[in-house]
Amino acid sequence: MSVLLETSLGDIVIDLLVDECPKICENFLKLCKVKYYNFSPVHSVQKNFTFQTGDPIGPDSPESDGGSSIWGLLDGPSKRTFPVELPPKMKHIEKGTVSMATVPSSHDPDRRLAASQFIITLGENLDYLDGKAAIFGTVVEGFDVLEKVNGSFIDDRGRPLKDIRIRHTVVLDDPFEDPPGLVEPPESPLPSKAQLSTVRIADDEDLDENMDEEAMEKLRRQREARAQALTLEMVGDLPFAEIKPPENILFVCKLNPVTQDEDLQLIFSRFGTILSCEVIRDKRTGDSLQYAFIEFENQKDCEQAYFKMQGVLIDDHRIHVDFSQSVSKLSDSWRNATITKRGGQRGGFGGVADLERKRQYRATDNARQEDDSRYGMVFDREEMRRRPTRERSHSRSPRRRGDSYRGRYRERSHSRTGRRDSRERYYKERRGRDRRDDR
Repeated sequence: MSVLLETSLGDIVIDLLVDECPKICENFLKLCKVKYYNFSPVHSVQKNFTFQTGDPIGPDSPESDGGSSIWGLLDGPSKRTFPVELPPKMKHIEKGTVSMATVPSSHDPDRRLAASQFIITLGENLDYLDGKAAIFGTVVEGFDVLEKVNGSFIDDRGRPLKDIRIRHTVVLDDPFEDPPGLVEPPESPLPSKAQLSTVRIADDEDLDENMDEEAMEKLRRQREARAQALTLEMVGDLPFAEIKPPENILFVCKLNPVTQDEDLQLIFSRFGTILSCEVIRDKRTGDSLQYAFIEFENQKDCEQAYFKMQGVLIDDHRIHVDFSQSVSKLSDSWRNATITKRGGQRGGFGGVADLERKRQYRATDNARQEDDSRYGMVFDREEMRRRPTRERSHSRSPRRRGDSYRGRYRERSHSRTGRRDSRERYYKERRGRDRRDDR
């Protein structure tokens, strides 16, 4: 009794041990018959040890349930797994031994359960698997395919950087009767959307033979980012997949809760004209969430602020700055246009990180570190206030400045009640000044 697995690296023929493991062999044969394994990825590759497959979606996808037995497909999720026996005489001695991946039962730790995933050994005398995986077959043809899998580039989780997938399954001989409800498809089905979303580098894609592991990993990251962006575009969270965050907006975090919008605008205006400066606050309480977005008029001013302001002390907190990866403003404008055009279709938030630009700036920043003692900078706000107004891109009027208020505000900023009282006193004084000015 044999099954042919057509993989992206070649064909593998498996002889099944029907007499020793009839239940497991029946499950495997029927899953192959209904084309359940088509497009299943090879994962968990361990050099000279094993590789695992049999989950149609793959373990990296949140939609994966780990695979199902044939009885789970026909009778419901309650029968997704089934109990298996592990004969003590059957050992993982030969290379190409095929066994069903098992897990202990939650009710009885000595009882093992299996579903659809199976393991093929890439080495000999692997006694570690004895008692953990249920042997049900051996590879009789396709050892060159096993060598290719063993030599493939993999990431830290054992996933091949270039996809290795089961394309088709052909049942050469089946001694078992079909269970009620089983319908064999007339042809191999097309991959589902969930399966296509797990593609990293397609198994049929031609790559440079001289490409090393680092270049392939970089290409894989690019493909994953592209796939995620396409998913967000399909669900309506992005206007288009190639959208990038604006290059003139700086992200500032680790702020002191007492730091205000005008404080940051005063500090960062030394680098250039600021279009907007907003500390993000809790919508219900109004408390600072300790991060902000600063929009510069020019990209170069934003870059200069990124170089100079990393690790600077503001209100006794050493801040962290980075380039913004948010496309919320772009999404807002797109959503407004979409609502006008399509009569109410919603957009959303999201973004695709431009990591190469950030790495380039960081490299340049490291080169300038000797000339820039930015980690030792402590910003003197009083000195900035004494500077002439013409040197600041956005000066504030004495009424908006509120120097005396900020001094009292920081003195009483240790509790929420103190902050609320200071805020109310400040606005009361400000209303009084406005009334005197009106008179």
